[in-house]
Amino acid sequence: MSNPLDSTPTLSRVPASLDVTQSITGLILALFMWAHLLLVSSILLGKDAMYYVAGAFELKFLTGWQHGYPIIVSIIAIIVFALFVVHAGIALRKFPISWKQYRIYRHQMGMMKHQDTNIWFWQAVTGFIMFFLGSVHIYIMLTHPDQIGPFASSDRFVSEWMWPLYFVLLIAVELHAGFGVYRLAIKWGFFDGSDPRKNRKRLKVFKNTLTTIFLIIGLMTFAAYVKIGIEHKDRAGERYAPAGHSSALLDRGDIG
Repeated sequence: MSNPLDSTPTLSRVPASLDVTQSITGLILALFMWAHLLLVSSILLGKDAMYYVAGAFELKFLTGWQHGYPIIVSIIAIIVFALFVVHAGIALRKFPISWKQYRIYRHQMGMMKHQDTNIWFWQAVTGFIMFFLGSVHIYIMLTHPDQIGPFASSDRFVSEWMWPLYFVLLIAVELHAGFGVYRLAIKWGFFDGSDPRKNRKRLKVFKNTLTTIFLIIGLMTFAAYVKIGIEHKDRAGERYAPAGHSSALLDRGDIG
Protein backbone atom coordinates (compact mmCIF):
# COMPACT_ATOMS: atom_id res chain seq x y z
CA MET A 1 0.00 0.00 0.00
CA SER A 2 1.43 3.35 -1.05
CA ASN A 3 2.13 6.02 1.51
CA PRO A 4 0.09 9.18 0.73
CA LEU A 5 2.94 11.25 2.16
CA ASP A 6 5.23 9.99 -0.60
CA SER A 7 2.90 11.07 -3.42
CA THR A 8 3.60 14.27 -5.32
CA PRO A 9 0.59 16.60 -5.33
CA THR A 10 -0.85 17.41 -8.73
CA LEU A 11 -0.50 21.11 -9.49
CA SER A 12 -3.49 22.78 -11.12
CA ARG A 13 -2.97 24.58 -14.40
CA VAL A 14 -6.06 26.71 -13.90
CA PRO A 15 -4.25 29.71 -12.32
CA ALA A 16 -1.73 29.78 -15.18
CA SER A 17 -4.51 29.50 -17.76
CA LEU A 18 -6.38 32.34 -16.10
CA ASP A 19 -3.24 34.48 -16.11
CA VAL A 20 -2.74 33.87 -19.84
CA THR A 21 -6.40 34.65 -20.56
CA GLN A 22 -6.23 37.84 -18.51
CA SER A 23 -3.06 38.91 -20.31
CA ILE A 24 -4.48 38.24 -23.79
CA THR A 25 -7.83 39.94 -23.15
CA GLY A 26 -6.05 42.87 -21.49
CA LEU A 27 -3.71 43.35 -24.45
CA ILE A 28 -6.58 43.18 -26.94
CA LEU A 29 -8.61 45.72 -24.96
CA ALA A 30 -5.63 48.09 -24.57
CA LEU A 31 -4.90 48.00 -28.30
CA PHE A 32 -8.59 48.53 -29.03
CA MET A 33 -8.77 51.52 -26.68
CA TRP A 34 -5.75 53.15 -28.30
CA ALA A 35 -7.12 52.53 -31.79
CA HIS A 36 -10.53 53.81 -30.68
CA LEU A 37 -9.00 57.03 -29.37
CA LEU A 38 -7.11 57.62 -32.61
CA LEU A 39 -10.30 57.09 -34.61
CA VAL A 40 -12.49 59.41 -32.53
CA SER A 41 -9.69 61.99 -32.57
CA SER A 42 -10.39 62.37 -36.30
CA ILE A 43 -12.66 65.20 -35.14
CA LEU A 44 -9.45 67.22 -34.72
CA LEU A 45 -9.09 67.10 -38.51
CA GLY A 46 -12.60 68.47 -38.98
CA LYS A 47 -16.22 67.35 -38.91
CA ASP A 48 -16.02 65.81 -42.38
CA ALA A 49 -13.05 63.64 -41.38
CA MET A 50 -14.89 62.28 -38.34
CA TYR A 51 -18.04 61.73 -40.42
CA TYR A 52 -16.23 59.60 -42.99
CA VAL A 53 -14.14 57.67 -40.45
CA ALA A 54 -17.26 56.77 -38.47
CA GLY A 55 -19.18 55.97 -41.66
CA ALA A 56 -16.42 53.64 -42.84
CA PHE A 57 -17.00 51.46 -39.78
CA GLU A 58 -20.62 51.03 -40.83
CA LEU A 59 -19.53 50.16 -44.38
CA LYS A 60 -21.46 53.20 -45.47
CA PHE A 61 -19.37 53.44 -48.62
CA LEU A 62 -21.12 50.28 -49.85
CA THR A 63 -24.45 52.10 -49.88
CA GLY A 64 -23.27 55.32 -51.50
CA TRP A 65 -22.98 56.97 -48.06
CA GLN A 66 -26.75 56.70 -47.64
CA HIS A 67 -27.43 54.53 -44.59
CA GLY A 68 -24.70 52.00 -43.85
CA TYR A 69 -25.03 49.15 -41.35
CA PRO A 70 -25.09 50.50 -37.76
CA ILE A 71 -25.50 46.95 -36.47
CA ILE A 72 -21.75 46.52 -37.04
CA VAL A 73 -21.15 49.00 -34.21
CA SER A 74 -23.48 46.97 -31.97
CA ILE A 75 -21.61 43.76 -32.80
CA ILE A 76 -18.28 45.39 -31.96
CA ALA A 77 -19.77 46.65 -28.69
CA ILE A 78 -20.91 43.13 -27.77
CA ILE A 79 -17.47 41.66 -28.48
CA VAL A 80 -15.70 44.39 -26.52
CA PHE A 81 -18.09 44.00 -23.59
CA ALA A 82 -17.56 40.23 -23.55
CA LEU A 83 -13.78 40.70 -23.44
CA PHE A 84 -14.30 43.39 -20.81
CA VAL A 85 -16.31 41.09 -18.53
CA VAL A 86 -13.89 38.16 -18.91
CA HIS A 87 -10.86 40.37 -18.21
CA ALA A 88 -12.46 42.08 -15.21
CA GLY A 89 -13.83 38.82 -13.80
CA ILE A 90 -10.41 37.17 -13.84
CA ALA A 91 -8.70 40.28 -12.45
CA LEU A 92 -11.09 40.39 -9.48
CA ARG A 93 -9.57 37.22 -8.05
CA LYS A 94 -6.44 39.23 -7.19
CA PHE A 95 -8.29 42.05 -5.41
CA PRO A 96 -8.30 42.19 -1.60
CA ILE A 97 -11.53 40.54 -0.48
CA SER A 98 -11.67 42.11 2.97
CA TRP A 99 -10.79 45.33 4.76
CA LYS A 100 -8.07 43.45 6.63
CA GLN A 101 -6.40 42.33 3.40
CA TYR A 102 -6.64 45.86 2.03
CA ARG A 103 -5.01 47.29 5.15
CA ILE A 104 -2.18 44.74 4.90
CA TYR A 105 -1.61 45.61 1.26
CA ARG A 106 -1.58 49.37 1.94
CA HIS A 107 0.86 48.82 4.78
CA GLN A 108 3.17 46.87 2.48
CA MET A 109 2.92 49.65 -0.11
CA GLY A 110 4.02 52.23 2.43
CA MET A 111 6.76 50.00 3.79
CA MET A 112 8.22 48.81 0.48
CA LYS A 113 7.81 52.03 -1.48
CA HIS A 114 8.05 49.90 -4.61
CA GLN A 115 6.89 51.70 -7.74
CA ASP A 116 5.59 48.59 -9.51
CA THR A 117 3.55 47.69 -6.43
CA ASN A 118 2.02 51.18 -6.51
CA ILE A 119 1.29 50.73 -10.22
CA TRP A 120 -0.74 47.59 -9.44
CA PHE A 121 -2.80 49.56 -6.92
CA TRP A 122 -3.63 52.34 -9.38
CA GLN A 123 -4.29 49.80 -12.11
CA ALA A 124 -6.86 48.19 -9.80
CA VAL A 125 -8.44 51.58 -8.99
CA THR A 126 -8.70 52.64 -12.66
CA GLY A 127 -10.00 49.19 -13.58
CA PHE A 128 -12.74 49.52 -10.95
CA ILE A 129 -13.71 52.91 -12.39
CA MET A 130 -13.70 51.57 -15.93
CA PHE A 131 -15.95 48.63 -15.05
CA PHE A 132 -18.80 50.97 -14.14
CA LEU A 133 -18.28 53.96 -16.43
CA GLY A 134 -17.12 51.89 -19.39
CA SER A 135 -20.22 49.71 -19.15
CA VAL A 136 -22.42 52.80 -19.51
CA HIS A 137 -20.61 53.90 -22.67
CA ILE A 138 -20.65 50.41 -24.20
CA TYR A 139 -24.40 50.12 -23.51
CA ILE A 140 -25.01 53.43 -25.30
CA MET A 141 -23.01 52.24 -28.32
CA LEU A 142 -24.87 48.92 -28.26
CA THR A 143 -28.35 50.43 -28.17
CA HIS A 144 -27.74 53.59 -30.23
CA PRO A 145 -25.17 52.56 -32.85
CA ASP A 146 -26.47 55.13 -35.34
CA GLN A 147 -25.87 58.04 -32.95
CA ILE A 148 -22.19 58.50 -33.79
CA GLY A 149 -20.98 61.52 -35.70
CA PRO A 150 -19.74 65.10 -35.39
CA PHE A 151 -23.04 66.46 -34.07
CA ALA A 152 -24.57 63.35 -32.46
CA SER A 153 -21.42 62.58 -30.45
CA SER A 154 -20.94 66.22 -29.45
CA ASP A 155 -24.58 66.51 -28.40
CA ARG A 156 -24.06 63.47 -26.18
CA PHE A 157 -21.14 65.25 -24.50
CA VAL A 158 -22.94 68.52 -23.82
CA SER A 159 -26.71 68.34 -24.27
CA GLU A 160 -26.97 64.88 -22.70
CA TRP A 161 -24.46 65.77 -19.95
CA MET A 162 -22.13 62.85 -20.58
CA TRP A 163 -18.97 64.96 -20.46
CA PRO A 164 -18.24 64.32 -16.72
CA LEU A 165 -18.43 60.56 -17.27
CA TYR A 166 -16.31 60.71 -20.43
CA PHE A 167 -13.68 62.89 -18.76
CA VAL A 168 -13.17 60.48 -15.85
CA LEU A 169 -13.36 57.50 -18.22
CA LEU A 170 -10.72 59.00 -20.52
CA ILE A 171 -8.23 59.42 -17.66
CA ALA A 172 -8.96 55.96 -16.25
CA VAL A 173 -8.68 54.20 -19.62
CA GLU A 174 -5.37 55.77 -20.65
CA LEU A 175 -3.75 55.21 -17.26
CA HIS A 176 -5.07 51.65 -17.03
CA ALA A 177 -3.95 50.75 -20.55
CA GLY A 178 -0.46 52.11 -19.94
CA PHE A 179 -0.15 50.36 -16.59
CA GLY A 180 -1.52 47.13 -18.01
CA VAL A 181 0.72 46.88 -21.06
CA TYR A 182 3.77 47.78 -18.95
CA ARG A 183 3.01 45.13 -16.33
CA LEU A 184 2.22 42.63 -19.09
CA ALA A 185 5.68 43.15 -20.60
CA ILE A 186 7.31 42.82 -17.17
CA LYS A 187 5.25 39.75 -16.22
CA TRP A 188 6.14 37.74 -19.31
CA GLY A 189 9.64 39.18 -19.76
CA PHE A 190 9.06 40.34 -23.33
CA PHE A 191 11.85 42.94 -23.23
CA ASP A 192 14.20 41.62 -20.55
CA GLY A 193 17.15 41.21 -22.91
CA SER A 194 20.63 40.85 -21.43
CA ASP A 195 20.04 43.59 -18.83
CA PRO A 196 16.47 43.29 -17.42
CA ARG A 197 16.92 46.09 -14.88
CA LYS A 198 18.09 48.61 -17.47
CA ASN A 199 15.45 47.55 -19.98
CA ARG A 200 12.74 47.83 -17.32
CA LYS A 201 13.70 51.46 -16.77
CA ARG A 202 13.56 52.08 -20.52
CA LEU A 203 10.19 50.35 -20.70
CA LYS A 204 8.87 52.55 -17.90
CA VAL A 205 10.00 55.70 -19.73
CA PHE A 206 8.33 54.42 -22.90
CA LYS A 207 5.13 53.66 -20.97
CA ASN A 208 5.04 57.13 -19.41
CA THR A 209 5.70 58.79 -22.79
CA LEU A 210 3.00 56.74 -24.55
CA THR A 211 0.46 57.43 -21.81
CA THR A 212 1.23 61.16 -21.92
CA ILE A 213 0.82 61.27 -25.71
CA PHE A 214 -2.53 59.47 -25.60
CA LEU A 215 -3.75 61.66 -22.73
CA ILE A 216 -2.87 64.81 -24.70
CA ILE A 217 -4.65 63.48 -27.80
CA GLY A 218 -7.60 62.42 -25.65
CA LEU A 219 -7.95 65.77 -23.90
CA MET A 220 -7.69 67.67 -27.18
CA THR A 221 -10.37 65.40 -28.65
CA PHE A 222 -12.53 65.83 -25.55
CA ALA A 223 -12.25 69.62 -25.84
CA ALA A 224 -13.17 69.50 -29.55
CA TYR A 225 -16.38 67.54 -28.91
CA VAL A 226 -17.36 69.82 -26.02
CA LYS A 227 -16.73 72.91 -28.18
CA ILE A 228 -18.90 71.56 -31.00
CA GLY A 229 -21.54 70.46 -28.51
CA ILE A 230 -21.75 73.94 -26.99
CA GLU A 231 -21.97 75.58 -30.42
CA HIS A 232 -24.63 73.08 -31.49
CA LYS A 233 -26.61 73.12 -28.25
CA ASP A 234 -29.49 75.17 -29.64
CA ARG A 235 -29.86 72.65 -32.48
CA ALA A 236 -29.30 69.48 -30.47
CA GLY A 237 -30.64 66.46 -32.33
CA GLU A 238 -29.80 67.84 -35.75
CA ARG A 239 -27.49 65.54 -37.67
CA TYR A 240 -24.38 66.44 -39.62
CA ALA A 241 -24.15 66.08 -43.39
CA PRO A 242 -21.01 67.05 -45.33
CA ALA A 243 -21.29 69.62 -48.10
CA GLY A 244 -22.77 68.03 -51.18
CA HIS A 245 -24.81 65.44 -49.28
CA SER A 246 -28.58 65.56 -49.36
CA SER A 247 -30.13 67.47 -46.47
CA ALA A 248 -32.63 64.64 -46.24
CA LEU A 249 -29.87 62.68 -44.48
CA LEU A 250 -30.00 65.05 -41.53
CA ASP A 251 -32.94 63.25 -39.91
CA ARG A 252 -31.34 59.80 -40.27
CA GLY A 253 -28.42 60.25 -37.92
CA ASP A 254 -24.89 61.43 -38.54
CA ILE A 255 -23.71 58.21 -40.05
CA GLY A 256 -26.78 56.03 -40.15
